[in-house]
Amino acid sequence: MTALRYVYAVCRPFRSALQAQLSGVAGAPPKQLTHHGLIAVVSSVPEADFAEAPLRAHLEDLDWLTVTARAHQQVIDALTVVTTPLPLRLATVFRDDSGVRSMMEAREEDFRRVLDRLEGRVEWGVKVYVERAPTEAEAEPPAEPGPPEYRAGSGRDYLRRRRMQTRAHEDVWQRATEFSGRLHETLSAFAEDSRLHAPQSAALSAASGQNVLNAAYLVPRADSEEFVELVDREKDDVPGIRVELTGPWAAYSFTGEFGQDSEVEQ
Repeated sequence: MTALRYVYAVCRPFRSALQAQLSGVAGAPPKQLTHHGLIAVVSSVPEADFAEAPLRAHLEDLDWLTVTARAHQQVIDALTVVTTPLPLRLATVFRDDSGVRSMMEAREEDFRRVLDRLEGRVEWGVKVYVERAPTEAEAEPPAEPGPPEYRAGSGRDYLRRRRMQTRAHEDVWQRATEFSGRLHETLSAFAEDSRLHAPQSAALSAASGQNVLNAAYLVPRADSEEFVELVDREKDDVPGIRVELTGPWAAYSFTGEFGQDSEVEQ
């Protein structure tokens, strides 16, 4: 079976060893490919799955994509522990080592520029959610016993409760929006850089509630503890609003063209 080269990231040489049992996409262990003082972290993947046509078909398969993305991220996370990687797009694949080196040669100046900027820095993610209000079915009052003439007020009471729930949800949403603006301003002033991403869809996210803020912050690794403490201090104990902090991650949001969608270069 012909093997292709899957590229996870580009980084500078590092001394610490990766985890001995680390496996990447398709189960193969990652290895280092050196070119002009830079390292491409690669592994071998089967052509039957990663040649251009089958790969494009696989990228429409959510289950396959989830497994591949998890394996890709596992390698990036391991690299982030020992160095500052510049993560490449998911499913960046080349025919062989020569193709990887040609890519590094063509993009060497850009790689070095971005690596200089990211050196010693990590990404933290902050999300703010408005917890979901009860659905109409949950809010529906149980049927009352007795003839309809004795239940005439139940419909009016139900509509009044629905209006009150709507106003309460709007009030929480407004408070969450204002809080998110203040939080983002404070965290952006501390971080070296920040990115506002589109709010996550509740249908695609496993998280509960409606996403109001979805932001990423570039922070020196040495300042990460202080950044986490800052987020904790800024959390408002407001009913119906939840703040989620994730990280530290490789700085995906700050890699520019290198961190976007999947790429097939064969």
